[in-house]
Amino acid sequence: MTRVQIDTPHGPAAAELHCAEEGRAALLLGHGAGGGIAAPDLVAATRAATGAGVHVALVEQPYRVAGRKAPAPAKQLDAAWLAVAEDLGERWFADLPLLFGGRSSGARVACRTAEAGTASAVLCLAFPLHPPGKPEKSRLGELNAVDPPVLVVQGERDAFGRPEPAHRREVVLVAGDHSLKADVDAVFRGVEEWLTRVLRPLD
Repeated sequence: MTRVQIDTPHGPAAAELHCAEEGRAALLLGHGAGGGIAAPDLVAATRAATGAGVHVALVEQPYRVAGRKAPAPAKQLDAAWLAVAEDLGERWFADLPLLFGGRSSGARVACRTAEAGTASAVLCLAFPLHPPGKPEKSRLGELNAVDPPVLVVQGERDAFGRPEPAHRREVVLVAGDHSLKADVDAVFRGVEEWLTRVLRPLD
């Protein structure tokens, strides 16, 4: 594991790199709004990806690196994410397909930046479809705007809602709530199986 710092327009970000033996692609994973990169579902996804031959970068947004709990505005998150993706793509993952992903807020960032960052696929862990109790404030548009293949791993009792499968979007339901802590093995299996399939055309 290697930790690197990356300059962004909104201060330094950080990435914890977990390298696979063969390196077929690289998956960038972002954290939730108030959480860090040690979240159980991110750890499970990292294990699944490296086992499938995919390098993983667990990305810490500048506000987290600076020690703040409250997330930055969406535009700042997206700009910092794209700066990190560009830097890692050039310095560490040259000539490899980049996959974007994250949990909750990080999944939203991955969706919003997939086109600009030319992501080959997007992994959403606990995508927050709407604020709890407010289904009218849907964020489905962010998911629908993603063109490459998408996997959503969602807790069956997630108070933030449940996206439906769609063209090139798969949804895997696992036991538990928004934290995805109840069955991390199911998260691992869902990510591993999906990665195996989406990587085939990229090899």
